[in-house]
Amino acid sequence: MAEATSPAQLSASKWARILLAGPGAIIVTLAVLAGTPLWLPGGAAGIDNLAIPLVLAPLVWALLFFHACLDRRLSRVALIAGALFLVHGGLVAARMMASPPAAETNG
Repeated sequence: MAEATSPAQLSASKWARILLAGPGAIIVTLAVLAGTPLWLPGGAAGIDNLAIPLVLAPLVWALLFFHACLDRRLSRVALIAGALFLVHGGLVAARMMASPPAAETNG
């Protein structure tokens, strides 16, 4: 038989879901948007690695939003969103901390 949950636990669960579906989904989407050009190969014109993440950003947000709204286990939602954030945030941080390439001298 299922145990009854107290109103405080139910409220905390609702708040967690709201935070994961709202600002959490937006923050993770921005991290994915910033990190995608680092692993996506550039096209012939050299702009595909910038244009494709901009086009895919609404799709990434929608997937994160609906996953947070529809999944029964909030821990799974937090794990997936956290993994995406850490991987793409780590890619961006590694690129920012890398030393700039040496300037070539023509001579």
